Amino acid sequence: MNNIKLFETKKVRTHWDAEQEKWYFSIIDVIEILTNSPRPRKY
Repeated sequence: MNNIKLFETKKVRTHWDAEQEKWYFSIIDVIEILTNSPRPRKY
């Protein structure tokens, strides 16, 4: 199951691993939210 979650108005890509029962979040999306960087991959 792949989902997009919203944090305030920003999208965060996520993935649910049913076997391990864990959520995974895109680090690039999280960096963009935390730093307001226009180019989070270069951060």
